[in-house]
Amino acid sequence: MDRLTSMAVFVKAVDLGSFAAASEALDLSGPMVGKHVRFLEERLGVRLINRTTRRQSLTEFGRAYYDRCRVILAEAEAADALAADQLSEPRGRLRVTMPALLGRRCVAPILMEFARKYPRLELELSFGDRIADLAEDGYDLAIRTGTLEDRSGLIARRLASHSMVVCASPSYVERHGAPRQIDDLGRHHAVTYNRPGWVHPWLFPRDGQQVLEVTPANRLRLDDLEAIADAAAAGMGLAWLPSWLVRHRIKSGVLVEVLQGEPGYVFDNYALWLRTPHLPLKVRLAVDALVAALPTAMI
Repeated sequence: MDRLTSMAVFVKAVDLGSFAAASEALDLSGPMVGKHVRFLEERLGVRLINRTTRRQSLTEFGRAYYDRCRVILAEAEAADALAADQLSEPRGRLRVTMPALLGRRCVAPILMEFARKYPRLELELSFGDRIADLAEDGYDLAIRTGTLEDRSGLIARRLASHSMVVCASPSYVERHGAPRQIDDLGRHHAVTYNRPGWVHPWLFPRDGQQVLEVTPANRLRLDDLEAIADAAAAGMGLAWLPSWLVRHRIKSGVLVEVLQGEPGYVFDNYALWLRTPHLPLKVRLAVDALVAALPTAMI
């Protein structure tokens, strides 16, 4: 007899509480259910189920064997699903949550191209800086930047990284000069990223030391990175911004990078999904597409 089939019959009999219920659920005769269980017992040389005319109960070994069988059967199903995935293409709805600006500028174009490649895929993107709960909110995938505070029940894969740049408009530099070292920031005004009651400090790495946090003087505090870049381009102060956001402004001369002698702080960008025995094909291929294309999009 096939051992995996016998394991499945044994597990069903335990789950349903009787051979009769298992035979009905599996469309097998009662004697055949018993035959599968006896096959396992004879092969193992130990009794799995104590049976009387009125009831059945697992032996101590039977309980341990039942738990292992469930794991083995789940893995077998996952393997079958994986094989089926290889012969198909991603389909159905893929729900992704991501930071608003990073999502619009860098992530969404890659996923749009991914959706173009697979016409059976439905794409649902959510742009916002709120940290969504994947299980509660029903997302397949989350894109996040920076330190991952809580990864319980989640799998994370690093997609790309980006450095932060201190920049200003040429008119600001002409009026106030350019800071040449971090200590010079105390003599300048900045446009900073702000959430209610909290201003994000500027971070500077130090070899072998703790990251240096600086909060420069500021009278403009905004909660949108694009608006900060616009304010800096208008000469309102220094700004600390992601390289992917300001590279075109720097290339065109609208902004100039300052503190070029100081190493820029680097943020990692991740894809996160719920821990599961079998990763759906649509999620796996979407993550692979982001791994391949996002580093170039964030240069």
